[in-house]
Amino acid sequence: MKNLFTAALLLLAGTNAVAQSYDLKHFPNGSRPEQIGTKLVERYLQTPHSHWGNIDGKNKATLVTYPDVCAWLGALWFTSAVKNDGLYDKLVERFEPLFTTERELQPSLRPRDHNVVDFYVFGAVPLEIYRRNREPKYLELGMRYADGQWVLPDEHKDYEKEWSDRGYSWQTRLWIDDMFMITALQAQAYLATGDRKYIDRAAEEMTLYLDEIQRDNGLFYHSPSTPFFWARGDGWMAVGMAELLRVLPKDSPHRARIGKAYVKMMETLLRYQSYSGMWRQLIDDPNSWEESSASAMYTYAMITGVRNGWLDRKTYGAAARKGWTALLTYLDENYNLRNVCMGTGARNSYQYYLDRPRQSGDLHGQAAMIWCAYALSNK
Repeated sequence: MKNLFTAALLLLAGTNAVAQSYDLKHFPNGSRPEQIGTKLVERYLQTPHSHWGNIDGKNKATLVTYPDVCAWLGALWFTSAVKNDGLYDKLVERFEPLFTTERELQPSLRPRDHNVVDFYVFGAVPLEIYRRNREPKYLELGMRYADGQWVLPDEHKDYEKEWSDRGYSWQTRLWIDDMFMITALQAQAYLATGDRKYIDRAAEEMTLYLDEIQRDNGLFYHSPSTPFFWARGDGWMAVGMAELLRVLPKDSPHRARIGKAYVKMMETLLRYQSYSGMWRQLIDDPNSWEESSASAMYTYAMITGVRNGWLDRKTYGAAARKGWTALLTYLDENYNLRNVCMGTGARNSYQYYLDRPRQSGDLHGQAAMIWCAYALSNK
């Protein structure tokens, strides 16, 4: 681990920094994304199902929650990209008990909870596995959640019916988290089935959110009632847009609108990146603490933008490289990412966000680091 920190620090201050600062292909030994990603996936496989991302063992998992889904999905992407079939197979083996002895850990399709989108994104994992192994049980399970996002349940609230009647998901809340939880699942359904309706409705949903809640500076409040730019909340939008643009067909009528919003957000995030390469718990507060899960999310969004030609290679390549190498210094000897904000509900209090507990190894952060390793390895 000492070599990892040394390589990262040398890379940040290296004598050849000017020439190499935007290079997203070559990294010193000990900081190569293939190496780091492998260690992160191995760490994930050693980790029991979490309690909403928290792995301290105080609370036993009662279902597979969205931080686990994000780490699992990223691990499948990464191991496929680097062709590590051994690790990939272990990730699939980890899922098998969810059909049998751990079936009770499948999230309910009818949770009466305002955070219902956090349950349904579970379907993205079996759909990703199905894309490779083509086993019908994975497709069937994943599609229950993907289709269910657009089928209004018999027991519903008035506002859920209003959204459904307008052609949107009944799970619409206009909270920023949704634009990963909804769009990721629908994108996976499109990739698994080839049916255009899934990606089209994901794009329509994203456009709704952009029209309703994106601020003039390109960023997003945590919720309509909480006027603060909470870093990880905005991270869901950054990653959600990047992922959707990665999958969205070029002839989509929504592509230009989403692309414009994505670039606007990246421009503002670029201005708020700290000298160290990190971003802060409250994006626009230079006195708030450096938060690692959001920093990894923004780094992933920028890597993806550079790789696909949506962002200037030199400007954003430099920001992404700086973000990646800064994040490496937040990994401990067990490959747990430090300074991860604990799961956070919306609250109309500035101090509330500043005082949120900081975790090590929380899957919100582990997932985003795996995404970065995947994006850098996916040549």
